[in-house]
Amino acid sequence: MVEKSDFLEDKLEELSEEYAKTKHNKATNLHLGILRAKIARIKKEIVVSKKRMHGTGFFIKKTGDATVALVGFPSAGKSSLINILANTRSKTAQYAFTTTAIIPGTLVYKEAHIQIFDMPGLIEGAHLGLGGGRAVMAGLMSADLLLFVIDINIQKQFEQLMIELEAIGIKVNKKKPSIQINERPTGGIEIEVNKSGLPEENITIILQGLGIHNAKVSLWDKAGEDELISIISGKAKYVNAIVALNKSDTRKDYQKAAAEFSKKYSIRTLPISATQKMNIDQLKEEIYAGLGIITVYLKPKDGKEDRMPMILQKGATVGDAARKLHTEIVDELKSAQIYGKSAKFTNQKVGITHILEEGDTITFIKNK
Repeated sequence: MVEKSDFLEDKLEELSEEYAKTKHNKATNLHLGILRAKIARIKKEIVVSKKRMHGTGFFIKKTGDATVALVGFPSAGKSSLINILANTRSKTAQYAFTTTAIIPGTLVYKEAHIQIFDMPGLIEGAHLGLGGGRAVMAGLMSADLLLFVIDINIQKQFEQLMIELEAIGIKVNKKKPSIQINERPTGGIEIEVNKSGLPEENITIILQGLGIHNAKVSLWDKAGEDELISIISGKAKYVNAIVALNKSDTRKDYQKAAAEFSKKYSIRTLPISATQKMNIDQLKEEIYAGLGIITVYLKPKDGKEDRMPMILQKGATVGDAARKLHTEIVDELKSAQIYGKSAKFTNQKVGITHILEEGDTITFIKNK
């Protein structure tokens, strides 16, 4: 009996061959767009089919306030780094493939409990399944921040990692285009807003190739065909990232090397040494900043109890804090007293739309 995944694999190979043989020019752009849409849909079906048959590979249970994944090639120093950051006991050695499973740990910083994963080292061709790469790449999809661990003496590793991540739809330090698709029973494809830069005909064909035939569509940002296909098919993951340029103790010019790396790849870069514990405190601050979170404190009106920490996203309001504590509080909330960076003066009375800042203390005032 032929498995569904086998049929899909054959169809994928057929479409991929057709795509490879088609010349790229203005006359074939539309046809190529259709092929890319069909390929994306079949790839998604293959993933779903294999998950049902064989499970999902690595399973990551998210805990704490945020999740960080250490990403790097074998022997880049990820295991040594997580041992310091999260007080774990990940195996370390001077040879590749020491880590063969996802090693979790927790970094507590500014009251935030940050879950950190030491992912098995990736190798070139990981997105094709080499070195168990597909399972690892799937695990990366759950991360709130990627921490690239790059050997300062083998900086080309970063370019190879970016190629692998891009191949499976992970977009590093990029803004996700705003796209709204409201499917409906009939009426065809109606494009209400199109700021993508793509012809409406191409957008319609891409949607139909992905199985969407009736919908109202709004594209608020610029996006290419491949990016549009990736987002609609659910393959795209947009995530922030920073770089730890490890083994910097082996280079006298480590500061210059880090500055040049940061400028070349337009990414926040910090030179560190996991074995020598160099710049580890600064790295913790960079992780916290990269996650885009803040710590605020809740204090009862009578002031008799200690302040309770709460972790929120930057830009969060008093209403967001109340909602996270308990949804019913928002309805009962009259105002709040704030002291901290966001307050003009101590115990300033503010409304629920007041934007909070790092270290603020909040006292909720309910309606009587």
